[in-house]
Amino acid sequence: MMLRQLTRRTILGAASLFALVPTLAFAAPSGDEAKAFVNDFGGKLVNVLNSDGSLEKKREVLLPLLLANVDVQGIGRYCLGRFWRVATPEQQKLYLELFQDVLLNAVMARVGEYQNISIRLVDTVPSPAGQKVTLEISRPHQPSIMMTAVIDGEPPKVVDLYGEGASMRLTQRSDYTTYLTRHGGQVQTLIMALKHQLGRD
Repeated sequence: MMLRQLTRRTILGAASLFALVPTLAFAAPSGDEAKAFVNDFGGKLVNVLNSDGSLEKKREVLLPLLLANVDVQGIGRYCLGRFWRVATPEQQKLYLELFQDVLLNAVMARVGEYQNISIRLVDTVPSPAGQKVTLEISRPHQPSIMMTAVIDGEPPKVVDLYGEGASMRLTQRSDYTTYLTRHGGQVQTLIMALKHQLGRD
């Protein structure tokens, strides 16, 4: 599988984090807590994206905001699936660092596409993975987008996103599993592919 194919869904899923304008945790928030979290996090994202600042300034503000409110490390472990257990501690550490950079780079690359947006919280329902919060995202001269964020943990964080009925982390785990199976289950091959994606060969 080519690297572009390997990372395509990660990039699409990462970009959809802006729709929140979005090891699993053991403590699940209540519906009200999840709503409050999404309203706070989403409101901050909207303020940054709709501001008059330069793209560079927006990226500078968004990066710590995403790291504080999205469980990137937990999503990364989930995406590696059963191969997490066969990776060495050193490989686990390096993989998570690379996964975070690939995910965040993909988000940062699309900052300029989201301006003058607004969000509306539609519904919140509990699930085994956490509270599922459905949002409607509106952008000028474009159809509205429906997106569901899964909120879990203490403090609450985004642990997954659903777009068009598909789970971002489940889709990415399927892609990684396919890639690693084709490469003899060697986690190092995935690490090298992610390094290549980031230009760190």
